[in-house]
Amino acid sequence: MANISAADVAKLRRATLAGMMDCKKALEEADGDFDKAVEIIRKKGQAVANKRADKEATEGVVISKVSEDGQTGALIVLNSETDFVAKNADFIALADKILDLAIEKKPASLDELKALPFEGAKVEEKVVEYIGIIGEKLDLSNYEKVEAPYVQAYVHPGNRLATIVGFTKQGLDVQVYKDVAMQVAAMNPVAVDKDMVPESVVAQEIEIGKEQARRDGKPEDMLDKIAQGKLAKFFKESTLLNQEFVKDNKMTVKQYMQSANKDLTVTEFKRYTLNL
Repeated sequence: MANISAADVAKLRRATLAGMMDCKKALEEADGDFDKAVEIIRKKGQAVANKRADKEATEGVVISKVSEDGQTGALIVLNSETDFVAKNADFIALADKILDLAIEKKPASLDELKALPFEGAKVEEKVVEYIGIIGEKLDLSNYEKVEAPYVQAYVHPGNRLATIVGFTKQGLDVQVYKDVAMQVAAMNPVAVDKDMVPESVVAQEIEIGKEQARRDGKPEDMLDKIAQGKLAKFFKESTLLNQEFVKDNKMTVKQYMQSANKDLTVTEFKRYTLNL
């Protein structure tokens, strides 16, 4: 049997983040072969993953970040079974590394992100490997990307809510960008502006407005007008540019941005939250 040194164990620990005893056992089983030991740890992760396949992974972290040039933002959701694991330093470090890779490579979809090479494996395989290390079902469940002249990210304390927002101009006071990203987090708009609200949502809101008016005993010939009024209120409350600015409800978000620069507006945004 090969002589397994503390340095060998430490090296495998750095490469896999598995526990020291797991690393020592893997090296012993592999007779000192480092690559075989890595594979043993990965297979352990797959075995644990198979056992926990029917478990629900509804906790975890939602984090976002922006590239150094400020023009690409990404958001990922890495789920775990428990809040205890969601606060684990190794789990958070894994999420951060995957997010950095997403910023660097700019994959077009979640599937493309999962397939990217990552620390000697694919992202998806590395997540499975960590299942064996952490002992819970993990799931990289969501990925969003925004590209614009300037992108701002916001992560709410606790890593359960994050946003990324694209803007038409860069070089302004960074607080303006941060305020809008926090507005998206706080007020959960459905679209940037009313013309970006899906037709299906508009139709649904009109029907809801009509039904409410009908229940209130309003005459049939007034239902359309009443529903349109309720739709206008919906646009004001639920579209970002038309919402009251949370820091000063005497102006809309659009007016706030125009006070910083008349040409500043939002191109798109992404928002994701775990149950709060």
